[in-house]
Amino acid sequence: MEADLVLGLALAGITLGVVEGVKPGPLLTTVIKETLTNGFRGGIRAASAPFFTDGPLILFSIFMAGYIADQPLLFCGIAVLGAIFLTRMGMECFNPEIPDIDATDIDLTQSLKKGILTNLLNPNAYIFWLLIGGPLMATAADSEPIAPFAYAISFLVSIVLVKITIAYFFSKAQVNLSSDRYLLTLKICGFAMFIFAGSFLYKAYDLWQNGL
Repeated sequence: MEADLVLGLALAGITLGVVEGVKPGPLLTTVIKETLTNGFRGGIRAASAPFFTDGPLILFSIFMAGYIADQPLLFCGIAVLGAIFLTRMGMECFNPEIPDIDATDIDLTQSLKKGILTNLLNPNAYIFWLLIGGPLMATAADSEPIAPFAYAISFLVSIVLVKITIAYFFSKAQVNLSSDRYLLTLKICGFAMFIFAGSFLYKAYDLWQNGL
């Protein structure tokens, strides 16, 4: 087993999981609402939604990773699209739309069900796994079959733990989404997104230079 490759993808999964965990979005809004309404346990249930919604996407991405690895032109195209998506995510971190936690148009019952529905209806989840998870896992699929699973598991665990942590601080009334510390964290995550976008573009350029 190539331990360095497995560890590298696991670290990438952790980094992207943290970024996605702190970035404002539909699921984070649901987590906050459930925490403020049903307490920390409600926030935990909502935050756990990716464990249930991302499974099929992960399996599909892992399956496609092996295919993509053998299709350099397709890999190059997906890598470029992934870089564009990552860049957009990075830019959003510098100008986030703060969730409206006072909104009353959402049923505040059945926390886990709401979290699952929110994630299933979020197109970014599908784009993320197809344009980002796929290329990352494809880089290691041939040489180390375990590496894609390391990435997927580390990403899921990270994003859920980060959202649970946010739920905890909201349950203790210690966090405000407009606070300087939170906005600084988002900016750091934005820079991380730009770095990943650059690595995707470099990979696409390398494939192009070597005649695909």
